[in-house]
Amino acid sequence: MGGNSGQQLRLKQRVRAGIIRGVAAAIVVGLGVWAWWLAQPKGLPEGFAAGNGRIEAVEIDVAARTAGRVKEIFVSEGDFVRAGQELARMDTAVLEAQLREAEAQLQRALIGIETAQSQVTQRQAEKQAAEALIAQRKAELDAAQKRLVRSEELALKGAAPRSMLDDDRAAFQAAKAAVSATKAQAAAAQAAIGRAKSDVIGAEATVEAARATIQRFQADIDDSVLRSPRDGRVQYRVAQPGEVLSPGGVVLNMVDLADVYMTFFLPTEQAGRLALGAQARLVLDAAPQYVVPVEISFVADVAQVTPKTVETAEERQKLMFRVKAQIDPDLLRQHLHQVKTGLPGMAYVRLDPQVDWPPELQTSLPR
Repeated sequence: MGGNSGQQLRLKQRVRAGIIRGVAAAIVVGLGVWAWWLAQPKGLPEGFAAGNGRIEAVEIDVAARTAGRVKEIFVSEGDFVRAGQELARMDTAVLEAQLREAEAQLQRALIGIETAQSQVTQRQAEKQAAEALIAQRKAELDAAQKRLVRSEELALKGAAPRSMLDDDRAAFQAAKAAVSATKAQAAAAQAAIGRAKSDVIGAEATVEAARATIQRFQADIDDSVLRSPRDGRVQYRVAQPGEVLSPGGVVLNMVDLADVYMTFFLPTEQAGRLALGAQARLVLDAAPQYVVPVEISFVADVAQVTPKTVETAEERQKLMFRVKAQIDPDLLRQHLHQVKTGLPGMAYVRLDPQVDWPPELQTSLPR
């Protein structure tokens, strides 16, 4: 009997201890809920409005400008990066071969300019020689003409044989033909100069084309190093080393942590009273002890939720307008590693700038 009573006593003690622990746990949970409830803003005073939303940031796709194979990726998801930092590199073996080919074409084009310029010089020398020959032939023509005149005078007087007159006439005609021939040579030399100069222009154009091709290939090689356009955090690695991408293929997705905001919605009456630049506060579900100061940067001018038939004032009150609350970039830089997108929370806006913020919505930031 004594053994049974002892067991019953121990059983009652264990039951009593269990009940006590359960009651204590319930009290702790109740106190925690009560403390959280006390921390929440209650019944916003006149001149304030609230809406729920999520933290968002501007997303940036880091993509390859030209088709190619991903050679290396230097960052991982979640890494913080700075503007200008190398994020990835594309394979440039083909581009480098094309660049060398374009450089060889440039050298060939430069030699083409030298050749064309030497042709111009040669044709100009030929023209000068033709002009000198023209002068010589004109002098010979003038002498032949004078001999012909004397021969004609002598022949009329009977002082010169007829054969001499015929010879002088033939010499005059030959000299005259020689002048015409040398003039034709000079004209041909002038035309050759024009062709040679056009060849120079063509060679110079070929050089410029080759240089432009080199610049294009060099730009493609430079663009094969993918750099961060601004400070931010890598969100996704969309591609992996070894993958072949088409032009514009995305390698990484990142968020700009200098442009973070919360989007929420307000009804017509409240949205109509809200001004751009108005003060607001954010309270995130994950950190309700902090109150983040923000500024209204956008209020939609078109309702996002519209009843099928808008006929009465009551129906018009159902219209909802999108509002954006922007976080100060300087504040973001101070808490860069604590910024996380996608977090839900509440946005509180002050519709009346003359009203003070209630104590529970005074700015409170992590140290």
